This record gives sequence, structure tokens and C-alpha cells, in this order.
Amino acid sequence: MTDQTIDLDRHRGISAQKATELRRQMTEIEANEKLLRQRQTALEEQLLAGPALTWREAADKARYLLSLFASSLSGQDPRRQMLVARVIEDFIRLSEEEAKNDPSA
Repeated sequence: MTDQTIDLDRHRGISAQKATELRRQMTEIEANEKLLRQRQTALEEQLLAGPALTWREAADKARYLLSLFASSLSGQDPRRQMLVARVIEDFIRLSEEEAKNDPSA
């Protein structure tokens, strides 16, 4: 036995090394996608937990839904993408204006 590790990748051909790297990347992508789905589910549960208490909270919910729509097939139309972008810009602008005008914020 030895304390030194052996780099097995060096002993394989280029195609085997590429295949191994591809499998590693796919495994990492699948793990990231699973984590993303879990985080998305948690966010959606939080958004469903109760009604919005302010216009800003309502805008945040709408912004989330618009981003989901924008990533869908029908949301890929350039005109719809522009509409979604403009509505999100409006939400941001109006939320910032509301926060400036609200002394309790």
C-alpha cells in the first residue's frame, strides 16, 4: 500500500477521459437542477402562504409569475418579452416611489 493517490485519468485514453468528465458534469448539473427545483418549490409555498400585505409584495409575486412566463415557449416571442420587461420595470419604479413616499418604510 502507498500513501500517494493514483491519477487514474492519466492511464486512460482521451475519449475515456472526456466521457468521464462529461459524466461528472452531468451529475453536477442534475444535482444543481434538483436543488433549484427544491428552492423554487419553497419560494412558491411561501408566495402561496398568504395574501400580499402591500403593493410591493403583490408586485413581487407578479414579477415571479412574469419571469416564469417569460421563460416558457410562448413567452419567447420578442413582443411578449418586451411587455414583460416593461411591466417589471414599472413594478420596480412604482415600488421604489412608494417606498420613498412611505415614511414608515
